[in-house]
Amino acid sequence: MIFILFIMAYILLGLAAWVNGDPRRVAYPTDSQGYFCGQKGTPNENKSILFYFNLLTCTSPSVVVNLQCPTTQICVSKCPERFLTYMEIQFKYKNDSEYWTYYSQFCRTTFLKPAETLSQVLLDNDCPSAIYPSKPFLQRCFPDFSTKNGTLTVGNKTVFDDGSGKTRNAAELRRAANGINKALDARAIGVKVFEDYAMTWYWILIGLTIAMFLSWMFVMLLRFTAGLLFWIFTFGVIGIIAYGIWRCYLEYSRLQEQPSSRLNAYTIGIQTDISMYFRLKQTWFALMIILCLLELFIILMLIFLRNRIRISIALLKEGSKAIGYLPSTLIYPALTFFFLSVCISYWAVVALYLATSGAPIYKVIAPQGHCEHENKTCDPVGFNTTEIAKACPGAQCHFAFYGGKSLYHQYITTFQLLNLFVFLWLINFVIALGQCALAGAFASYYWALKKPDDIPPYPLFTAFGRAIRYHTGSLAFGSLILAIIQMFRLILEYLDKRLQEAQSNISKFLKCCLRCCFWCLEKAVKFLNRNAYVMMAIYGKNFCKSARDAFNLLMRNILKIAVMDRVTDFVLILGKILVAGCIGVLAFLLFTERLPVIIEGPTSLNYYWVPLLTVIIGSYIIAHGFFSVYAMCIETIFICFWLSSLTTALCLYGACATHIHRTGMFSISTSS
Repeated sequence: MIFILFIMAYILLGLAAWVNGDPRRVAYPTDSQGYFCGQKGTPNENKSILFYFNLLTCTSPSVVVNLQCPTTQICVSKCPERFLTYMEIQFKYKNDSEYWTYYSQFCRTTFLKPAETLSQVLLDNDCPSAIYPSKPFLQRCFPDFSTKNGTLTVGNKTVFDDGSGKTRNAAELRRAANGINKALDARAIGVKVFEDYAMTWYWILIGLTIAMFLSWMFVMLLRFTAGLLFWIFTFGVIGIIAYGIWRCYLEYSRLQEQPSSRLNAYTIGIQTDISMYFRLKQTWFALMIILCLLELFIILMLIFLRNRIRISIALLKEGSKAIGYLPSTLIYPALTFFFLSVCISYWAVVALYLATSGAPIYKVIAPQGHCEHENKTCDPVGFNTTEIAKACPGAQCHFAFYGGKSLYHQYITTFQLLNLFVFLWLINFVIALGQCALAGAFASYYWALKKPDDIPPYPLFTAFGRAIRYHTGSLAFGSLILAIIQMFRLILEYLDKRLQEAQSNISKFLKCCLRCCFWCLEKAVKFLNRNAYVMMAIYGKNFCKSARDAFNLLMRNILKIAVMDRVTDFVLILGKILVAGCIGVLAFLLFTERLPVIIEGPTSLNYYWVPLLTVIIGSYIIAHGFFSVYAMCIETIFICFWLSSLTTALCLYGACATHIHRTGMFSISTSS
């Protein structure tokens, strides 16, 4: 019920944000008066580009503090294409009025002629003192930089008049728009990347389809190859370590016969050249001892844990067989992906509407960054006649952000935190629902006495419906615990970023300890929750009882679980690398045009590694989705196996009927 109430509150929060927010404030640039550029139905409908009066002031310290350039910004229909200053216009206007017609479109108010003096224009912020050749980018006018014979230029000029009598160079203007120029460079790269995707998108889809087929084949063939893969890798590691021991012995023997064999680490001291230490026989002797100990440890582990390793391999084979009987489970990751996409989209939209809620707020910005009234709220109407303008010459009243004084606007930050918390809760709930549904399906396979006849029809659909109907509260409770831990971790990371410069060594140490503790706690809770959901799917108990039973079962079989996890992780990681590697090699040969005889791939790619990385990462994600189902299958079968072993033991001691009546297990697998 609490979970449903939170979801209802989340929906109401989204409606409130939708009523008060306006995402156009992100889509359209905003001028100094808080009006949108290019918005339909407004005077700026045909003026979609933002123009800065004096871009050179964007190097002011107030830019860093207020994230706003301290110069007048207006909406224009196009960017300036030539060099002109206000002083030049006053002289050229007398001979040709076209100059003023062109220049006046970059003024805040309309004048019939440039009658005002330069000082008056600058004081009233009616017109820019100078304009430069510019190009629109992200709906903003930025200087048209280019390189001529290795020299940076603006409009083919290296120096220019800034309109106030000072001569400036292109480098100064470049520093003022440094961040934007990085974005301009990124735009060119982005265009090339888009072209590569346009040429290779169908090849990428073909590669991802092949990755799905390979992942399915790998899971199906594990019943025959699981043991072979594990033992090949294990004996391969033993062989590699043995070769390392032999190599170390040869180097030690060679150095033993040389005159410099008496040298040691104390003789040569601390060296920055690491290769110096490999000229010492003590180094090779130490490496040989370490490798011998490692070899002995691996061999002893294989000897003493051979039975548990055999059980783990048998479980891997049984898991492959289970998925063969329940192929619909491999489709479930797509459903989980859909639910996660809905949650992420809703969270992003609500966060956007919350961030754009309210009315325009204006603040005082001083170009030089020295004003006692800086960063205070102000009214742009008649600002030049206020006491602030007199106390701080050059200060301006500019749009800063959107806000308000109502109760809703005062709690915007709280609403954003609520949005994030419920988002984490829903994400963990969706994952928990998938784990419980898959565990129920695989448990129905295990407890079927005669396979496949006794497997219920539509086991995944039945298990999913059972999880929704009977276990929603338990799943919500488990995911709530995980969401609280993740929320604490995010708050800790946020405080770390904000207070990074004001931290002492003690606070940094405590911060690292807290981050480590919360990371370990999150991992432990995830592991316990997953096993609790399996117990919940089998017995139908609530979360707390299922978590207790799962914990007790895990503690009684901690060594078996450790071996099974390592064997399973190794096989699945090997499968992921195998799938992604095979697809990656084929994509590399195709995108680098090395398969012209077999198949003709795309030609003239700008960056062949862009579609290549897309195919490799996409293949790995697809393989991870398939193998996550397989890992859940192994974990469920393992728990069912030990539960059936426990039931058999109780039957031998005469408590079988009581245990079956209490637990509700009416059939035991003959394989147990």
